[in-house]
Amino acid sequence: MILVGNARAGGAGLAAHLMNVADNEHVEVHEMRGFVSDHLSGAFKEARAVSRATKCKQYLFSLSLNPPEMEDVDIDVFEDAIERFEHKLGLAGQPRAIVFHEKEGRRHAHAVWSRIDCDTLTARQLPFYKTHLNEISRDLFLENEWRLPRGYIDPKQTNPLNFALADWQQAKRTGRDPRLVKATIRHCWETSDSPSALSAALKEYGFTLAKGDRRRHVVVDAYGQVYSLARMAGVKTKQVRQRLGGPAPLPSVDDAQKALARAMSDTLSDHIQNARANFTENSGKLAVQKSAMTEAHQAARQHLRDRQTTRAEHEARQRQAQLPRGLKSVWSRLNGQYGKTKRKLEAHHAVCLQRDRHERRMLLKELTPPPDLQPHSESPFEETNRF
Repeated sequence: MILVGNARAGGAGLAAHLMNVADNEHVEVHEMRGFVSDHLSGAFKEARAVSRATKCKQYLFSLSLNPPEMEDVDIDVFEDAIERFEHKLGLAGQPRAIVFHEKEGRRHAHAVWSRIDCDTLTARQLPFYKTHLNEISRDLFLENEWRLPRGYIDPKQTNPLNFALADWQQAKRTGRDPRLVKATIRHCWETSDSPSALSAALKEYGFTLAKGDRRRHVVVDAYGQVYSLARMAGVKTKQVRQRLGGPAPLPSVDDAQKALARAMSDTLSDHIQNARANFTENSGKLAVQKSAMTEAHQAARQHLRDRQTTRAEHEARQRQAQLPRGLKSVWSRLNGQYGKTKRKLEAHHAVCLQRDRHERRMLLKELTPPPDLQPHSESPFEETNRF
């Protein structure tokens, strides 16, 4: 599980991002601890208000937890990772929010802490937090027997498809998969040993080698987008200069863009437009199906939440009815029976919470939850034994 965290301000923007239902099929606020408000925007406003009594600007710490792409990770694993991190960084007991996102069938989580200690009105310090994140992440990969990223085995073998957000957005603007763009440029670099060979390899994929600002080598695609050769190839600028020399003989970015524009014939443009139109039509149909499926999933989850809430209220009344009242309460406290009953009811409540959690897991895994979600008429003690 890849863990990425940073201290930050901007609670309003963070809350809006975490509750973004446009880019996620499902958004669930899993936990709110230590806040008066029961929604994210209000909670982060509380954290900001408390921080005004200090000199701390970055009053929040945000952590993203991204599991391996092909793994179905249980919620317990996310919670364990969050607990480990907050104890390692000294954030235990601080106000905390946990949000789960699901997108295209894949679940990831976000945890946000307030850094401000209300007792001392100081910000919790986070020394070497990146080192701790890497340690916990590596431990999670080993404990769950997930395939380790190459960077954890050897830091020099980091995944070449890991790139900055700006690179991702740049590639997305052209409608191309940014991972494919980077993999293609890296492939051309690794299979070329001279400027001419690299230029020829790039042209086969619709790219042109050009001279960018500050005398650096760049790659221009057919859409006019400019990519740093060193960054996309995963090498240092010094290595690029050693293999290709200076970029002076290469065309400028403007010249390369104009040449590419001239090379785009009308026929090719028509083919591209037709292909994109077909893709848009087909993707539109899939989007409608996906939207309907998402709505059905959301309705099923809400239905389960409503039914579990009704059942939980009924069971709470049953437990309350088991406690003696009036003079019986006084006598049961004296002879110790009250404490035994209370502990038994607490154990029953814990079992009910685990049962509800199990039902939610089954629904998330597209299994059928137990059909009997109606309040039970049996005694809570009988329910405890049954569950």
